Amino acid sequence: MTVLGQTTDLALSAAMREGSLAEHQAAEDSSFMSELLGGRVNEQGYADYLLRLRVAYDTMEQLVRAHRDDAGVAAVHDATLERLAAIDADLDHWVGGTGDRSVDSPAADAYRQRLVDAAAEWPTLLVAHHYTRYLGDLSGGQAIGRILDRTFGLDGAGIAFYDFPEIAKPKIYKDGYRARLDALDLTAEEQERVVDEVRTAFRLNQALFAELGERLPAYAR
Repeated sequence: MTVLGQTTDLALSAAMREGSLAEHQAAEDSSFMSELLGGRVNEQGYADYLLRLRVAYDTMEQLVRAHRDDAGVAAVHDATLERLAAIDADLDHWVGGTGDRSVDSPAADAYRQRLVDAAAEWPTLLVAHHYTRYLGDLSGGQAIGRILDRTFGLDGAGIAFYDFPEIAKPKIYKDGYRARLDALDLTAEEQERVVDEVRTAFRLNQALFAELGERLPAYAR
């Protein structure tokens, strides 16, 4: 398959990682994420971030459950990863109540639509989004959770999103996850489609951050 313009024999998980390095870095370097990690985003800013994530996770988790008979989806589906309930619990902390969770966000709407379209095109493409979000949550997401806990003095409240109580050792889990990806029986062309979708997933996340970045003056802490 072709990654970064070169023909390679990389396993799928390595191709997904290496083929999306630029998009991954661009998302991490967004102004919103820089300010969040620096402890300079207020409660409303973080709540608005969660509301956008909620759109993505709600859609993705519904679609993954609906397509569990697809071999690719079946390889990664794990109900213990699902984050929607945790996001709702966190929103209760940050904004209170259990009211309307809708959000006016073109970026979140585009994310939702791409998930729907990807599932319709070829359900295995959902694996790219699953990988991008959940392995990120089990990696850099853990650092974000610790920073939020320290910045706001939460003592563990309001950061359920980053808590995976049934995954005691994230590294071991992630290794197993990547092994299941690598065991998928995909052609080189199919692998490239998945890698392309990982790039798309990171761009969608970057668009969420860019949208939030436009509001940084209102989010200043």
